[in-house]
Amino acid sequence: MNIWIVNHYAMTPQLPGITRHFDFSKELISRGHKVTVFASSYHHSKQNETKEYHGNDQILQEEIEGVTYVWIKTASYHDNGVKRVINMYDFAKTFYKNAPIFSKHDRPDVVVGSSLHLFGTLAAFLFAKKHRIPFVLEIRDLWPQTLIDMGMSKWHPFVLLQGWIERYLYKNSKKIITLLPKSHLYIEKFGIDPKSITYIPNGTDLQRFDITVSKDTKLFKDGQFSVVYAGSIGEANNIETLIETARLLQEHSHIQFIIAGGGPLKNLLQKRAEEYQLSNVLFLGSIPKNDIIDILKSSDCLIFPLKYTPVFRFGISSNKLFDYMASKKPIIFASNAVNNPVKDANGGLTIPPEDENALSKAILQISNMSKEAQSIMGQNAYDYVKTHHAIPILVDLFEKTLIEEISRDT
Repeated sequence: MNIWIVNHYAMTPQLPGITRHFDFSKELISRGHKVTVFASSYHHSKQNETKEYHGNDQILQEEIEGVTYVWIKTASYHDNGVKRVINMYDFAKTFYKNAPIFSKHDRPDVVVGSSLHLFGTLAAFLFAKKHRIPFVLEIRDLWPQTLIDMGMSKWHPFVLLQGWIERYLYKNSKKIITLLPKSHLYIEKFGIDPKSITYIPNGTDLQRFDITVSKDTKLFKDGQFSVVYAGSIGEANNIETLIETARLLQEHSHIQFIIAGGGPLKNLLQKRAEEYQLSNVLFLGSIPKNDIIDILKSSDCLIFPLKYTPVFRFGISSNKLFDYMASKKPIIFASNAVNNPVKDANGGLTIPPEDENALSKAILQISNMSKEAQSIMGQNAYDYVKTHHAIPILVDLFEKTLIEEISRDT
């Protein structure tokens, strides 16, 4: 198969961010398929341009570990306001304009349009429809429902527009991939046949983690219990509670909090930590996926704090969580999500979201465990992710879904 994947935020391991489609692509290529990924080169968390374009060029093609990437130049932004919407629109418009040029020389057998936002997904669908190419819709987040559950009015023009696109895509897509275990309950309310929906969650490339690392002794000191968060610092990831927890645990001088990541709330929360005079909190900034593995594997405990969000009734499927589990470290999971891989694996502790007292107790509980007990938790998490979320297992499902759609259209 010649596969096109259109995903605004499809990052590579050389950058911070989600590598789902890079990992899927490498596995598909190893099976004899050809894959091209279309993504924006403006980085959401770092909030800067990651590529150099020549003159008025809007696209840049390069090979990364065998995967063909077509980077699309989009408008810059520094918050989640109007400029970010323009960035989304730029991606969709530029893809739709340039896709026929690539298709003339390299016509795909199937196009996968992957959300977060739906502008790029719609552009991928319209291109595939116009050129009579099989199309598969991949829904990673439930937009606009996620925006509504995070406080945006259901009558907001952007929400109404996303809702219209959502209904159009659901009704016109014969194959739908969803990353959330219960999102079929949401999608089916639009009159969609359950047989057209396939659940393929996120996962992790275990080969990246099956290496021995040496601890950075400047970052991870002897006698220190290192509590690490690695990921985006935004609205959904409740780092505020982590800062308040660090404040509560200041007297426990052996406990150190390390926060690796960037995002719109990083500067605000870093300033708050400084106002509290927290010597037990260290912000590292955004770190490439390849480098973050060393930090995860060198930690003593990993934290995944989320805000209480109604949309989690449909489940959660976070790359970050599966990377945590692959690191063989005990995990503290603070969420109201209907599914709970940490609990299923017996790979750590689960606490309510937005509760610094519960988080403080959980950190102390794990720090007081024996090294053997901590290691057993970490191994349980690894064994679970190896069985359920390893990339080859997920690509088996992904490949089967694409082949079924191509066969249906021929």
